[in-house]
Amino acid sequence: MKNDKDLKTIIIKKPLKLDCGKTISNFPIAYETYGSLNDSKDNAILIFHALTGDQFVSGINPITKKEGWWNNVVGPDKSINTNKYFVICANVIGGCMGSFGPNHKNLVSNKIYGTDFPVITINDMVNAQVNLLDHFKIKKLFSVIGGSMGGMQVLQFVSNFPDKTQTAVPIACTYSHSAQNIAFNELGRQAITADHNWLAGNYTSKNKIPDKGLAVARMAAHITYLSKKGLQEKFGRKLQERDDFKFGFDADFQIESYLRYQGSVFVDRFDANSYLYITRAMDYFDLAKQFNGNLSDAFKKTKAKFFVISFTSDWLYPTQENKEIVIALNAIGANVGFVEIESDKGHDSFLLNVPDFLQTVKNFLDQSYKELKNES
Repeated sequence: MKNDKDLKTIIIKKPLKLDCGKTISNFPIAYETYGSLNDSKDNAILIFHALTGDQFVSGINPITKKEGWWNNVVGPDKSINTNKYFVICANVIGGCMGSFGPNHKNLVSNKIYGTDFPVITINDMVNAQVNLLDHFKIKKLFSVIGGSMGGMQVLQFVSNFPDKTQTAVPIACTYSHSAQNIAFNELGRQAITADHNWLAGNYTSKNKIPDKGLAVARMAAHITYLSKKGLQEKFGRKLQERDDFKFGFDADFQIESYLRYQGSVFVDRFDANSYLYITRAMDYFDLAKQFNGNLSDAFKKTKAKFFVISFTSDWLYPTQENKEIVIALNAIGANVGFVEIESDKGHDSFLLNVPDFLQTVKNFLDQSYKELKNES
């Protein structure tokens, strides 16, 4: 799945106490950078990736040989302009692209962790990644930005480290995972654990892959990333390379074939146990609960400038859930902007070529950086 020589990693030596009560130390964080850190070290942007993302946000991923997951957004003269900004992105702990995760070896037992890996949270992910700032000797980031689970990490980061970023851009996210989203994640986890190759999480040591279960999990999740209108316009009831039904259970419809393809290619690049752990971290996320039900209290210590972005056709993290973040910020007089972008591409809009979104991100970052330079 990965070739370590292609991965930049740092070893976090100091202990990190996890929310589950366990403590980890001497663990790897894999990361990638784009652009150059300037002399004043005030142009750094930390990007947080979503559920199935990784540290390779732009260019060609050296492992998969595919384009980076945010190639539309990050690069020279793009919305996050790497001619101007120094971009850092890390693979989350629990992931499968080099950071400490369930496919690593337990140095005590000398066995692959599998499901003996400690359960992690969004809070744990953020507390691990903040070590990158020390690594690059950055006292304060210009921005933290991310969509979906990446947006959750943005909110957690600003709450945990109120003085470590100038701006924060949570995109298409929520402060608390809904019952509907927990249900979809559980469907995916059950598909994986029902696969006879899962072997109670010990499949790696037996040279097996629960590929069918992982593919179904991806198919179910992928439906939630799209919109009804977008699916209808792209596929409708079109048949797959035939003029009539075959009256069987092959992929008669184009949408069936598309989902099967999405499932099959996902298996080649993602680890099933990582999928279990990361979806569980998302389900546990409830920033208001961390502050006795008062979301505003999560942000009261920060002076960061917020910009919250949602999409009209996103039913996974609908605009209303994004607005609740804005309301909580307004309640404490925080500096916050909000925009709802018109798009029929569903939750995945933040990953796709949506010109209004791309321009909006560029305008906010460039204007905010200009203001920062004028102040200094």
